[in-house]
Amino acid sequence: MTRAITLLATATMLAGCAHTSRKPANGPGVGSASYRVADDTGMAHYQLAMGQVATGATLEAHEPPAYPDAMLSSCPSLVEVPARVIVGTQGNVGDVRMNPPAAQLPFADAVRRAVRSWRYTPLTLSRWAADADGNSHPVDTEAKPFSLDYVFTFRCEHGHTSISSGPQPATR
Repeated sequence: MTRAITLLATATMLAGCAHTSRKPANGPGVGSASYRVADDTGMAHYQLAMGQVATGATLEAHEPPAYPDAMLSSCPSLVEVPARVIVGTQGNVGDVRMNPPAAQLPFADAVRRAVRSWRYTPLTLSRWAADADGNSHPVDTEAKPFSLDYVFTFRCEHGHTSISSGPQPATR
């Protein structure tokens, strides 16, 4: 009896970790979206002076874009949309810049809708100094705008079962 309960509990936990989507072969596809920070894009960076420290500029609230429903019927297998996210001094996204071809416009709109709600910890530059006793303390702090480049990836599977059980193991 204990073994049966253990097997049932294990099966239940595994079922909670996996997501299965099934669509008929002739029906619309199953879409997903993800994003990553783009590789070095040659963007300018703030130059810190001696005694200056930068903190923040970390993503706090974020949801990936939704796969556009209108594109599920054509189900392109892979679409990548590069975008520059411009963040203001309060940590709110002020603009999302991209130059997508016409075929990517529904995906670009999905990126804009999602990224506009993202929230970052504001980027602050603080200047530190030491007093006569050698104790350091901040002299001044200033919030700065910043931008980050991302690549948004949209995938669609047409007529196939899609199973995801969490992060994939790293490959070398």
